[in-house]
Amino acid sequence: MDRVERLVATDEITQLKAGYFRGVDTCDGDLVQAILAEDCELNYLGCCTDPKTGRDFIPAMNVILRGRSSWRSDGMSSLGIVSVHQGHNFELEFTSDTTAKGIWSMTDRLYFPPGGAFSLVTGYGHYRDTYEKIGTSWVLKTTRITRIRVEAA
Repeated sequence: MDRVERLVATDEITQLKAGYFRGVDTCDGDLVQAILAEDCELNYLGCCTDPKTGRDFIPAMNVILRGRSSWRSDGMSSLGIVSVHQGHNFELEFTSDTTAKGIWSMTDRLYFPPGGAFSLVTGYGHYRDTYEKIGTSWVLKTTRITRIRVEAA
């Protein structure tokens, strides 16, 4: 992969990740599924656990989704939760002409309906992803969220 091909691939992957964040936040299951590899693995184990206190704010999120079809089209909206994800800095490494891995700094805010134990959970951490180029398109192959801090109010 030459420098121009690497720049184009970097742009395609950053657009893919932005679409993932938008698809999750707008509950656009078709968009998210279009970004996922057919045989993807999305590991959300511990994704709402604060590493300092060990408190898991949303135990129901401790799932591993395998395969594109495992993605729920309505996201968290069926629970009355509104999510806002912000991807920040990223590190991207191409492991071949058709594979890459990335780390994305991120902040997410989950707004809960009234009457629960808390109204807002804010998380800080990283998405650790792998990508694969299938034909002419990059897709998300795997993801894992690691946390630095999770807070609730």
